[in-house]
Amino acid sequence: MHAIIYNQQHAEWQETPDPGHPDEGEIQIQVAFAGVNRADLMQRAGHYPPPPGVTEVPGLEVSGIVSAVGEGVSRPAVGDRVCALLAGGGYAEAVNVDARQALPLPDGLDLRQGAALPEVFATAWLNLFMEGGLQPGERALIHAGASGVGSAAIQLCRAFGHPCLVTAGSQAKLDACAALGADAGFNRHDGSFADAVKARGGADVILDPVGASYLPDNQRVLNTEGRLVLIGIMGGRHAELDMGRMLLKRQRLLGSTLRGKSSAAKGSIMQALHEHVWPLLEKGDIHALLDHSWPIEQMDEAHDRVESNANTGKVLLDVNPPS
Repeated sequence: MHAIIYNQQHAEWQETPDPGHPDEGEIQIQVAFAGVNRADLMQRAGHYPPPPGVTEVPGLEVSGIVSAVGEGVSRPAVGDRVCALLAGGGYAEAVNVDARQALPLPDGLDLRQGAALPEVFATAWLNLFMEGGLQPGERALIHAGASGVGSAAIQLCRAFGHPCLVTAGSQAKLDACAALGADAGFNRHDGSFADAVKARGGADVILDPVGASYLPDNQRVLNTEGRLVLIGIMGGRHAELDMGRMLLKRQRLLGSTLRGKSSAAKGSIMQALHEHVWPLLEKGDIHALLDHSWPIEQMDEAHDRVESNANTGKVLLDVNPPS
């Protein structure tokens, strides 16, 4: 089979050994589409190596057709259309994955749309509702609202009745966030978001892929007993934490990554999506926000779009799309 192999920062679509028959509890997926995530770019730059024992082939989410199953797997079955959350290996013609990390495509969605679901909705659900503990009536602040994760988080907030504020890098992106259900948005190029967010009642949960450069203002707008969930460090690793404010307001700072979680933990997240989110996708109440796709051989162009923050929604790679 063929897969993307990183050699330092150079990447090449080249012939590699196939993954072999799936082990007990695993399935093999013939990949149709792979999602692009910032983690892929970080791995390429040498800053985010795969967990121990995981393939060096990048790619954290795919859609495709189940081509083989290991012992003990009753579903999905060979021939099923699925999407899957991976620890790596998605930029390839085939990948093996624990069956608990795969779900059938929601009714009415095709394989292209399915590839845009696993990572963004799993990340949004995990960090808003499981890690962040978003409660009825609480307000969320979503940074990078027009990203794949941001677009999923906005829609989940709207679907479950949570006011949602966002930041983004252009008026066009803010307009896209408003169309998804954001209550208000702030252009990061216009200065601090803090005063505007405080004027709207602050935030009970903040979903932040930015990190250091946003920490002071995040603390300013985080309400008493609020939770700041850090999911990325695009804005740097080191910042000064106001521990007095943290103490007096009983704020909580949570670091969260999805990739290194166990298959059992990922399976629990996927089952929560199947129970709570898949019915909303099937009814059309929420949807996968697609930006653009490129053939896998043109991966550099896809990565450049994500690296430059030009995308609104999910960027995909066409591996073996249906004709």
